[in-house]
Amino acid sequence: MKAKGLSVKELGPEQLRWKCDPASVPYATSNEAPPIGGEIGQERALRALRMGVEMTAQGYNAFVCGLTGTSRGGMIVRMIEGIGPKIQLSPDRCYVNNFKNPDRPRLLTLPPGQANAFRKEMESGIEFLRRRIPQVFEGEPFQRQKSRIVDRYTQREKELMDDFTRRIAREQFALGRMQVGAVALPEIFPVLEGAMVPIEEIPKLVQEGKIETTAAEDLEQKYDQFRQEFTVVYRKTLTLSRELASEMSYLEQEAASVLVDGVIEELKEKYADSHVAEYLEEVRHHILDNLDPFKEREGEDEQPPSEGGGNLRLDRSDRDPFRVYGVNVLLAHGEQEGCPVIFETIPTYANLFGTIHRSYDARGGWSSDFMDLRGGSLLRADGGFLIMYALDTLTEPGVWRTLKRTLNHSKLEIQPVDVFFPFSTAAMKPEPIEVRVKIILIGDRDMYELLYNFEDDFKKIFKVRVEFDEEMKWSEEVIAHYCGRLRKLCDDEALLPFDREAMAALMEHGVRQAGRRGKVTARFFDIADVARESSYVAREEKKELVTAAHVKESLDAKIERHNLIETKIQEMIEKGLLLIDVEGERAGQVNGLSVMELGGYAFGKPVRITASTALGKLGIINIERESNMSGRLHDKGMQIISGYLRRTFAQDKPLSLAASVCFEQSYSGVDGDSASSTEIYALVSALSGAPIRQDLAVTGSVNQQGDIQPIGGVNEKIEGYYDVCRVKGLTGKQGVLIPVENVDDLMLREDVIDAVAKGKFHIFPVTTVEEGIEILTGIKAGKQDAHREFEKDSVFARADERLREMAKTLSEYE
Repeated sequence: MKAKGLSVKELGPEQLRWKCDPASVPYATSNEAPPIGGEIGQERALRALRMGVEMTAQGYNAFVCGLTGTSRGGMIVRMIEGIGPKIQLSPDRCYVNNFKNPDRPRLLTLPPGQANAFRKEMESGIEFLRRRIPQVFEGEPFQRQKSRIVDRYTQREKELMDDFTRRIAREQFALGRMQVGAVALPEIFPVLEGAMVPIEEIPKLVQEGKIETTAAEDLEQKYDQFRQEFTVVYRKTLTLSRELASEMSYLEQEAASVLVDGVIEELKEKYADSHVAEYLEEVRHHILDNLDPFKEREGEDEQPPSEGGGNLRLDRSDRDPFRVYGVNVLLAHGEQEGCPVIFETIPTYANLFGTIHRSYDARGGWSSDFMDLRGGSLLRADGGFLIMYALDTLTEPGVWRTLKRTLNHSKLEIQPVDVFFPFSTAAMKPEPIEVRVKIILIGDRDMYELLYNFEDDFKKIFKVRVEFDEEMKWSEEVIAHYCGRLRKLCDDEALLPFDREAMAALMEHGVRQAGRRGKVTARFFDIADVARESSYVAREEKKELVTAAHVKESLDAKIERHNLIETKIQEMIEKGLLLIDVEGERAGQVNGLSVMELGGYAFGKPVRITASTALGKLGIINIERESNMSGRLHDKGMQIISGYLRRTFAQDKPLSLAASVCFEQSYSGVDGDSASSTEIYALVSALSGAPIRQDLAVTGSVNQQGDIQPIGGVNEKIEGYYDVCRVKGLTGKQGVLIPVENVDDLMLREDVIDAVAKGKFHIFPVTTVEEGIEILTGIKAGKQDAHREFEKDSVFARADERLREMAKTLSEYE
């Protein structure tokens, strides 16, 4: 295309598209491809993950970033299983009662696979003792020895009481019982006329004249004496009772010890660990010191459930005296169990570190013991790997602080989560568990940088950064991998098979998602969504095979679901509510291009950029910044523009101007520097008076040397401006200026390419500001000679003359 005699380079339709040749797809349909579930193109991440997995030193936990939105947890699980780390299986862990200090449950560590067996054998041993001990106590040998002991002590007690009774009888006293409430207590009574009279009634008998005063005083004196003697006798009987109880207890222990010793010794032979042996010795002594629960046969002490109990969890320790001999297994391994790889999707405090359950009584009070301890996923992953999302870990109450402490000390302490809140109570302190677990956190790059810079412990305990790339290089291997992943997706979700053209269309979409030719997205979950929707479209049409047309229809439908705002903006431009000119010329005004992203859908939006210049020393005024609507990158772009103007026009005079630049009708803020070249064109046009074509739109950032630099979203920007031109009417002159480095990124829609092929729309790659000025104005930009003068009648010559006049005028004015 020619513009007022100037030679302008324009892109042809073959440079605007990138097609995946269906012949490069090695399978006629997806059913022919072998299913593939692994990842490809992530060698960097795999090497980092392998090092983190295989390093045994403390602190080599991993933080995974990149590939946001994918099922990274499941992918990492598969990658770890593929690495196949050689690890030593962690031991079984169980808690038992601490008979010396019940509030500090004892931890038992057993070889893998033995915890459940130990628990069952402990239960069997207690059940055996519960059956056999009552039989021993009811047996004739035991009862005969018991009777002899009881008879002996009964006789001794009888002799004491009979001797005392005879002595008081000689003084007309007798030993009886007095009812005090519900209890009948032994009491000494005077005997008058053959009847026992309470000592309290003697004064009454004196008043009635039935007994003389001297006789009454004598009775009371003797009563006090006998009362003291009776106290001595009663103490002797209590001593006899204690001796009887002690001898009976010794007899019972001797009788039961044969059974108890047999059970304990058998367990000690099977479980030779010193800590287990120490615990079993405590069990032995506790059973022999507390034989009363074993005297009753099973079932005799069971009480029917109380009415109104509902679902209330009652205090079990009051109902089950044998609970103290239980074994609470927190971690047990199977015979064929390998390296544990746990993906914890809900890392609450209880799920991660375990907790202590509470048993409530009918009055609302609660208690806990060693059997109420519960393990979490951190314990289940002992000796292996635990995968979590970093954001969940940081936001769950108490989790991050406890995780750091656990990793720093390699010890897990089980506590309820309420210990982290004021006024909480935690009576139990179980023995801590030594753990060897690799933590793999999944987050994004911003979160990693935030934690690395502001969390001191983070860099000590997460020394491995695993970063997944979001794109990979296009190759035959990638094509085969895409086909295999698609086959697996179809098999797993019962999708229709895809033909060769449909698979090629999916890969084209993957390349567009990557944003550059020669690259393809590694975010296969985006491709999987398109595949699902394409299969749905084909099923609606009663087809048995998904074709490229179905893929295109599903992509169009996806755009339609998300482009309501884009449609509304185009309607406003068409009706003139948003001012965008697509024909004519005007000085100081350029059509810029921006990208809006809403809900994952990105589209191009043209915006009018204007510049105004005047005499002054304020330099370039960024109206967006003055309105607090400009981002840091846009502010930087404005400073670069100032540098470019100084370099180009202020080498022989001061830059004496006050210029303002504005994004018209922009109310949501501006950021990025992709419009910096557009702003330079508007400023130069305003200074020179050279009108700018309004049928062209511009994108591209610039440096201080005037070189046009690549930008992002080039396809969306071109398509967005094309849609506006199409709505307002194509004239055959409209087009877009883009950085030449973005040419390899072009993968435009077919309707845009068709318009270019028919000469209805144009795309100009530019390298420098000068090239862009010439295309937009149709006038030479102008080169400087050795005397720093620009070519006559060029755009830069006009701008330079205007700036020289402004500098002179300002100097004279001052």
